[in-house]
Amino acid sequence: MQRSDFRFLLRLRVRWAEVDPQGIVFNGHYLTYFDTAMTEYWRTLAVPYPEAIHRLGGDLYAKKSSVEYHASARYDDLLDVGIKCSRIGNSSMVFTLGIFRGDEHLITGELVYVHADPKTQTATPLPQGFRQLLDAFETGQDMVDVRLGGWDELGGQAHAIRTEVFIEEQRIPAEMEWDEADATSLHAVAYNRLGQPLATGRLLEHVPGVAKIGRMAVRRAMRGGGAGRAVLEALMEAARERGYHEAVLHAQTSAAAFYARSGFIERGPTFDEVGIPHVEMVKTL
Repeated sequence: MQRSDFRFLLRLRVRWAEVDPQGIVFNGHYLTYFDTAMTEYWRTLAVPYPEAIHRLGGDLYAKKSSVEYHASARYDDLLDVGIKCSRIGNSSMVFTLGIFRGDEHLITGELVYVHADPKTQTATPLPQGFRQLLDAFETGQDMVDVRLGGWDELGGQAHAIRTEVFIEEQRIPAEMEWDEADATSLHAVAYNRLGQPLATGRLLEHVPGVAKIGRMAVRRAMRGGGAGRAVLEALMEAARERGYHEAVLHAQTSAAAFYARSGFIERGPTFDEVGIPHVEMVKTL
């Protein structure tokens, strides 16, 4: 088994609390590493677990977990946990896992999940959409589709995401969230392969030649999974196509690093907007 066998790898650092008196990771903690990696695997597939699974008419139950130890991890080691779906049956899925320290293979694991009716906990066939989702990821396909359009086309999904993120989570007053610019802006909504809306943003003219990107919102369960970046890239490409030479945005300071990774740089001091610290950021297109 090699790192290159896996499309998905999650990096973890061994904590002091995970080391036993022998100075090595206690054997049971590797199952926790597996479970943590599975959570991020679903996020990478743009699947908000467990909501998406329930939407398909069932739930997943662990049937079998196995761990084979080849070498020991120690305190403060950086580990990479790889996961791949190695087999799909009628109602079950088998995941193969590997834990690596650099290129050294430490642990092999296998997890078996069964799709079942949550009321009776009896096995049911895996939905076709779920099979296609796993196959798409393992064959290297994109997991997020960004659609661009007007408020009349995408407003329903954008409204729901922004309500969840800005009004319910961040407690921004509703009257400060909605404005007339929504009607004339270009909106972007990212969807997963199950058709669920995950993230949104909008584009409008700031001044001639400069586009303004705003109202960027990603559902909590999908942050870090790539949906927000896909929306940002789609809006920047749309700005280029419309002839803008620069993009500007007002970033919440907690999200400034996200925009910096896409080439935006801070301009000017921090300021308050809707009760949240913001900073202006710009990028040449």
